[in-house]
Amino acid sequence: MYALILGWWLLLSTALAAAAPPSPPPPPPSSHPPQKWIPGPTSGSDALARKGWQNLNEYVRRFPTNRTCRLEKAYRRKEWDSLRPQEKREYIQAVKCLQRKPALSGGIAPGAKSRFDDFVATHVNQTMSIHNTGNFLTWHRYFTWTYEKALREECGYRGYQPYINWPRLSNSVINAPIFDGSDTSLGGNGGPDPSRVPIVFSNVTIPMTVLHPAGGGGCVTSGPFKDTTVNLGPAQLDGYDPKSVHRNPRADGLGYNPRCFRRDLSVEAASGASDYNVTNLLANSPNISTFQGVLQGAFAFSPPQPFYGPHTSGHYIIGGDPGGDFFTSPGDPWFYLHHAQVDRVYWIWQNLHLFDEGEKWKQIAGTVTFFNIPPSRNARLDDRFDLGVNDGFRGMTIGEGMFTLEGERYCYVYE
Repeated sequence: MYALILGWWLLLSTALAAAAPPSPPPPPPSSHPPQKWIPGPTSGSDALARKGWQNLNEYVRRFPTNRTCRLEKAYRRKEWDSLRPQEKREYIQAVKCLQRKPALSGGIAPGAKSRFDDFVATHVNQTMSIHNTGNFLTWHRYFTWTYEKALREECGYRGYQPYINWPRLSNSVINAPIFDGSDTSLGGNGGPDPSRVPIVFSNVTIPMTVLHPAGGGGCVTSGPFKDTTVNLGPAQLDGYDPKSVHRNPRADGLGYNPRCFRRDLSVEAASGASDYNVTNLLANSPNISTFQGVLQGAFAFSPPQPFYGPHTSGHYIIGGDPGGDFFTSPGDPWFYLHHAQVDRVYWIWQNLHLFDEGEKWKQIAGTVTFFNIPPSRNARLDDRFDLGVNDGFRGMTIGEGMFTLEGERYCYVYE
């Protein structure tokens, strides 16, 4: 099954050192102090978010229901940089708590050692039925919400899952507060790793696209997660010479394989999630098929495009291991802020189309298999999924996950 994938993040990519000229060695350390981080612009996507808010307010006014969740009572997910330092520390401590709690996966994932690993294992087990499929957006919405629920109920976290607004990183990644290595960051970059190789995205419909190593890729050496041990994977790791990869004892990546936590922070990848690209995604996606295609980028099912889309870019902003692995990427805490932003952008798109004919905001596109391999039926709103031990196998349908104010589970919005 895994041989069907030539790369990760919905792209059929492969990392080949010979496919592109090797990157030059990183420059020697500078004696100058780091430059002040200047966030990239967000004005275009911010304006569309405000328009979406206006639509949502009008929608709940026109269509009042007896649901238990009301807009004025819904909790609000906030952007990482808007959190106070203590709020960031509380979130970080909750994640570290989840990394300490014993796993529940048992024989399903023998390499899982913590509750944090349980979420990674679920993603590994379901990867081929939750990517480039009709349930991609709603499955990951539920996955992120269930992780948030675990932080709150199992680790006493009092806040809600923050998101990272990608365009803010589009000009600079290394010095951004979220990666500055302080106690209020998610950790810094990895050290230089000579085994890093270009990641090549290729497809018969588009020109070859190459993402170059960014000078890191080694073990993370600063910040709250610098001593994190990665236990699961790799299963399909991109960006490293295969000879250097610390192989898992199981082909599915679910065996115990302890190693350091690696990153290669890339502004080249971050540029794919610029305000221009996110604004284009929101403003020029008339249906969910186009939205998903532009979100993913080059190898999405419609339309083919010679770039990596905002979702794909967000994963390669950190790269490394496990972040650069199609299957085990939730092993980097960044994953959940990134996917909260994926959900936020989907939420904004839904809000912009609340009054379109045919309830366009509830539409789905895609089949029930990865890239429709093997060929399968179209996904339906009554298709059900669950998250194994993470939601007690309770599950939900695609249709139940469409509205973040539905009340039975979800009652949240984005600031």
